Amino acid sequence: MIKKVRGIARKDTKTKDLIKRINPGEIAVINHENIDEVAAQGLIAKKIKAVINISHSIEGNYPNTGPLLLVDAGIVLIDNCQRDLFTKINEGDPLIIVNNLIYCQNRLLAVGENLTRSNILTKMNKTKENLEHQLSDFIQNTIEYASKEQNIVVANIDYPKTVPMTNRHVLIAVRGKDYEEDLRILTPYIKEENPVIIAVDGAADALLKCGYKPHLIIGDMDSVSDMALMGGSQIIVHAYTNGHAPGLARLEKLGIKPDVVAAPGTSEDVAMLLAYEKGAELIVAVGTHSNMIDFLEKGRKGMASTFLVRLKVGAILIDAKGVSKLYRHRVKVRYLAEIVAAALIPVTLISVISPYTYQFFRLIMLKIKLLLNV
Repeated sequence: MIKKVRGIARKDTKTKDLIKRINPGEIAVINHENIDEVAAQGLIAKKIKAVINISHSIEGNYPNTGPLLLVDAGIVLIDNCQRDLFTKINEGDPLIIVNNLIYCQNRLLAVGENLTRSNILTKMNKTKENLEHQLSDFIQNTIEYASKEQNIVVANIDYPKTVPMTNRHVLIAVRGKDYEEDLRILTPYIKEENPVIIAVDGAADALLKCGYKPHLIIGDMDSVSDMALMGGSQIIVHAYTNGHAPGLARLEKLGIKPDVVAAPGTSEDVAMLLAYEKGAELIVAVGTHSNMIDFLEKGRKGMASTFLVRLKVGAILIDAKGVSKLYRHRVKVRYLAEIVAAALIPVTLISVISPYTYQFFRLIMLKIKLLLNV
């Protein structure tokens, strides 16, 4: 069966940057090895027609679920195209995909692999053979770097002055798996407890979408929008231990003067340590990275700093990752019937007690009898 897809090309070497500007019905042209779940969900939310990936969407080292999510959402996924395709396609080109062939204005540009649900599952099953080897390497890497990165928990890091956190709850939002759904589920908690809210980089945009302005935004500023950065939150740039901060130049262009924290580890590690050192009573983390697949999808081969940080802050840390899967609102017919029955009790009592209501219901019953000839 011939499957044809038409759309305007939008391309970027960073999928998270492309997601910010691609429009519904367009075709994403990316260079993303092992498409992760967060990237896939972002593309799905934009309602695009297809993804053309220069790299392998699932290389085979571990079972990343991004490709499967895309295909299950009805998005055509053309995989492992020729490397020079990225230079052949210009932003805004009208593309036509016919099965695994990519055309632009009747000119064949490239031939790729049209990934289907069936062959994605086959590839994912094959990755299970590599998991034991991956886990061994991951553990060795974590142990090796734990000794090098121990300063993140034992050294005195110079944190800037922030909104008071002593004896307060602190909510840390990270752009991880299902983080937006988890934030929505936590709405009652946020309204009741009014925690200090820390966004790690791009999670600031999800917080704003949910109606929450973060008190602080921490990260290297590579995935957060200009709108979020200009929203009045305190900005803390996470720099390397040598003091180099790649995100600083972008903020200077926006006219923002941020605080800078030089520390090893990830930005979410720094956010947790900041809350801990500022005297937080409880840290509630959403979307954090906590297992091997999470870290491999981020391109990290170990979790030394995260392991050390959780050792330090674990006593006051609640990881709310995945809470949306644990708790979902589902209205069952039985519950609905019970609510209706409960609501009818006072109505019935009123009809019995009030003579006017009684006469009203009596009149309705008489009309029904006349209509039915009974």
